[in-house]
Amino acid sequence: QVQLVESGGGLVQAGGSLRLSCAASGRSFTGYAMAWFRQPPGKEREFVAAISRSGGSTYYAVSVKGRFTISRDNAKNTVHLQMNSLTPEDTAAYYCAARPYASKSYDHYDYWGRGIQVTVSS
Repeated sequence: QVQLVESGGGLVQAGGSLRLSCAASGRSFTGYAMAWFRQPPGKEREFVAAISRSGGSTYYAVSVKGRFTISRDNAKNTVHLQMNSLTPEDTAAYYCAARPYASKSYDHYDYWGRGIQVTVSS
């Protein structure tokens, strides 16, 4: 079992930045690729970014590439999502997820955090 807890969400104005963090506990953190998904109000959950177990490979949704950066600290069992140039379209509940290999499909992931709200005002 892996437990995931997100933090760092909140309300920010358009153009601003937020940094989300996901703390993992349980089984070996380095055995899991990590990802962020989001679910805007009234919409399906969508892929945001993923990072390989070593951190050597990263993957992004087209909508966030160049604005968001995913990173991980294997010594601290933590994954981060730095979000810059935020727009109201980024408003969503953001979820951290883990599985052995990175994937862009949410139904491939074994473990999920409870999610954290990010709201971007115009």
